[in-house]
Amino acid sequence: MKKILLSMLCVFASVAMWGQSISDQELVKYALELRKSGVSNADMMKQLMERGATVEQLQRLRQQYSKQITERGLDNAVDNSIDNAKERMRVNNEVKSDKTGKTGRADQTGLTTQQSGDMSLFPDVDEQDLKSKGKKVFGRDIFNSKNLSFEPQMNIATPQNYVLGPGDQLIIDIYGASQESNSLTVSPDGDVTVPDFGPIHVSGLSVASAQKRIRSKLGGYYQSSDIKVTVGQTRTIMVNVMGEVKVPGTYTLSAFATVFHALYMAGGISDLGTLRAIKVFRQGRLITTVDVYEFILNGRLAGNIRLQDNDVVQVGAYDCLVDITGRVKRPMAYEMKANESLATLLKYSGGFAGDAYKKQVRVLRKSEDLKSVYNVEEFDMSSFKMTDGDSVIVDSVYNRYKNMVEIKGAVWRPGMYQLGEKVSTVRSLIETASGLTEEAMTSRAVMRRMKPNRTQEVISLNIDGILNGTEADVPLKNEDVIFIPTLAAHQNLRTLTIDGEVIFPGTYEYADNMTIEDFILLAGGLTDAASTLKVDVSRRIYDPNASGAGMEIAKTFSFPLKNNFNVDGDRSFVLEPYDIVQVRKSPVYQNPVRVGVEGEVAFQGTYTMETKNQRLSDVIKAAGGAIAGSDVRGARLVRRMTADEKARMQAVLRMARQSADGKDSIAIDKIAQSDTYTVGIHLDEALANPGSTQDIELMDGDRLIVPRFNHTVRISGDVNAPNTVAFNEGQNYKYYVKQAGGFGNRAKKSHTYIVYQNGTMAVAKKGGKIEPGCEIVVPSKAPRDDNAISRWLGIGTSAASLATMFATIANLVK
Repeated sequence: MKKILLSMLCVFASVAMWGQSISDQELVKYALELRKSGVSNADMMKQLMERGATVEQLQRLRQQYSKQITERGLDNAVDNSIDNAKERMRVNNEVKSDKTGKTGRADQTGLTTQQSGDMSLFPDVDEQDLKSKGKKVFGRDIFNSKNLSFEPQMNIATPQNYVLGPGDQLIIDIYGASQESNSLTVSPDGDVTVPDFGPIHVSGLSVASAQKRIRSKLGGYYQSSDIKVTVGQTRTIMVNVMGEVKVPGTYTLSAFATVFHALYMAGGISDLGTLRAIKVFRQGRLITTVDVYEFILNGRLAGNIRLQDNDVVQVGAYDCLVDITGRVKRPMAYEMKANESLATLLKYSGGFAGDAYKKQVRVLRKSEDLKSVYNVEEFDMSSFKMTDGDSVIVDSVYNRYKNMVEIKGAVWRPGMYQLGEKVSTVRSLIETASGLTEEAMTSRAVMRRMKPNRTQEVISLNIDGILNGTEADVPLKNEDVIFIPTLAAHQNLRTLTIDGEVIFPGTYEYADNMTIEDFILLAGGLTDAASTLKVDVSRRIYDPNASGAGMEIAKTFSFPLKNNFNVDGDRSFVLEPYDIVQVRKSPVYQNPVRVGVEGEVAFQGTYTMETKNQRLSDVIKAAGGAIAGSDVRGARLVRRMTADEKARMQAVLRMARQSADGKDSIAIDKIAQSDTYTVGIHLDEALANPGSTQDIELMDGDRLIVPRFNHTVRISGDVNAPNTVAFNEGQNYKYYVKQAGGFGNRAKKSHTYIVYQNGTMAVAKKGGKIEPGCEIVVPSKAPRDDNAISRWLGIGTSAASLATMFATIANLVK
């Protein structure tokens, strides 16, 4: 492990400072400490950034570390016994070697990037892809792709014409009478020193020539032995990438590196750089010119030669940049060589799109003082030369047809057809469309025709006459459109409606010859509540020849039903469109009415009413009467609101919200959430006088609650100590308020009221009697309002409506 860390520190110690507040050496040391302590990636990133590390610095060091792990096997460096085959594998030790000290591939921001394997020292740093400024030029981003690095293949058979130089590793294998293997590095003087023999000069020789020389020198020394010379690790070379690249400079590359790889390492071509004439100079002489388009479009790598030490890759500015838009397959900017034509540009752009107008294209050209437009015909495109700044526009074909007719509606194959010998008339078009469908309306069809001035006219057609030969067939013209309607589309959607006591009431589509019995069966049959004595049919008054409106707007027919839904009457009566059938409810049908009895009775539970006018005394009698200890006077009745009562309550609550002006809204909302209310009753009087006005009739869903006798009185509201105290016979409400600490500071004493267990209320000051189980409520005065004077001015106008509201609420709860 120590060797791993030492190797990493040696690698990163050679990297110079790059404008950050923490050096690379310090950052590596701190990262190693954090990694040993088991810090998570997120915390590690945070602490490194706090120490002054930048995203770019972490990215660069992480890639360098990954490269060492991937190529030198540092994670396995503890094992010193390295396989001999692995020892001979070449690795790529490319770096950028300029005064900035940046290493690896330079991207367009000047950062160094390298696609690597797994990271274990530095956390991953997200980096957004930077978009190139300016227009999109075909081929310019080829050297910016992360998936296309043009990196040389290192582990291939060394080309025999490879020229050796200082830094190359030669492996000399001697076998036969003598067994020996030597790994030798070419010295700066160009020699390899063979043990027990001496130096042999090989620099400047090809691999084949070097092997011949070594065999010649050692052949006499190792007689009866074979000698084989191979190249192991190759040297690195210094290459200058200059001109219009993203990061020009001097790069240390593999001896197998090519022009494309050098451009990739320099971050690619800049916005001003050429892709068509990249030059390579060696010892001051131009040795090749590279055209990147030849590689992209034709797959040819001509000119992409293997570089040598001190080569110069020079990227000049482009000469001619042309933009093409419109209906081509790759609309964008293209770099053109001198004298290349418009036809060549179209080839570069992938050719015309399917809907392009190919007979002519437009070229916009900027001259010295004014712009010009050229309409280049199809046969002139090969001779029309492009100049820098040209804009080529390829239009689409017109959205019109020259030989089209169309048929819509009631034919088997509607659509567009070719106007020609086969289809030239209305009859031939219908036959080509496989004929008319069964529901076609053939007495009248419509053909729309485009006139020469592009306005339309309508021509009426008698399809029956044309097909039967009684009328002349109509010749067709380009863009004629025939529409043949269906009978169903010509008529309104005809319906029948059934309401009342059927399983599935609703509206159904009309069908001819439907009877009342058929319609009832279609609606699922009668419900148990249906009456068979009266089924009504309402029918509209339909008279298209009427000249004025009469008083009669509908007719009604009534029929009784016999068994199996048969009409007892006119058997020939059939329904007509838009009839409404109403099945009435039987007068004697009634859903069971149930009442609940709870509390202090002999038999609690739910009871079914036998008559419509069953009263309180009846249900108490059915429940076995009140038991000992019950408080009959405190019994209360809870009733469910009907739909009508709910609607009235909502209306009252809306008025209450408007009158409250934002105050007491919570209390109002609580009222709105309840679907029941309490009915004030006097069960003791009802039991003493059955059938009297106090013995009220019950309704479905009523709950009668008979409480246990309560010997206490509760005091709540604006008192100093709300409390529950024992009932004391003969004492008035003030006695009980004193038991609760007296009235509060904002108590409305005169408005104190008493709520009894049976749901009734009384004002205490006006003789309200205190009874066991009741509650004395002391309301509070409203908070003082600074705008009270102005508000009092509006009270007079709203008093009447408030009185109406209170009266309505009181009526609802009775």
